[in-house]
Amino acid sequence: MATKTKAYVNQQRVKKRLFYPVCKRSFDMIASLLALLLLSPLFLVIAVRIKLEDGGPVIYSQTRLGKNEKPFKMYKFRSMVQNADQIKQQLLDQNEVEGAMFKMKEDPRVTKTGKWIRKYSLDELPQLVNVLLGDMSLVGPRPPLPSEVAEYTDYDKQRLLVTPGCTGLWQATVRNKASFDEMVSLDIEYINKASFWYDCWIIFMTVKIMVFPNSAY
Repeated sequence: MATKTKAYVNQQRVKKRLFYPVCKRSFDMIASLLALLLLSPLFLVIAVRIKLEDGGPVIYSQTRLGKNEKPFKMYKFRSMVQNADQIKQQLLDQNEVEGAMFKMKEDPRVTKTGKWIRKYSLDELPQLVNVLLGDMSLVGPRPPLPSEVAEYTDYDKQRLLVTPGCTGLWQATVRNKASFDEMVSLDIEYINKASFWYDCWIIFMTVKIMVFPNSAY
């Protein structure tokens, strides 16, 4: 069987995009601000459900690495038990994804409310604040953990050449079915093809998946 040739980021093409980054940032700011305002009632409902379930914090923040490996605090609605990071160390041998990534379909750390908000990707909504602050974009490669990047090859690190996003090509298509290598490949494909209309298509597909969930966990 022939080995599939790996694609690489065309950095010259990326650098020549002068209007797109300005358009992308302007759209991110306007869209994230409007979304935060319009979704505020939903934010309240989710916050109350999380608080009533175990009395713990509503928002979970975690250090992630963005463009050029710059660290920032990424926000999410807490979907796991309060000591999830400590329990993770006991579950590493049950990781269902190969590569620098951790995923379990039946993760025992996920709360009852967490399963609901994860199914519809509602746990990611606080990242609209990250978009407004400029740490993230609406569309782009997902920001990894520092511990994950420590295991990256130079090829994998191409994901960090652009601003990370709330959603991306693999989330809008294969979602959790993607292996780590497939995720990197799709992220590089996105970086090479990125355009305003391509971003709009990915956002549309993401909203569609949120309304009609597939394999989120």
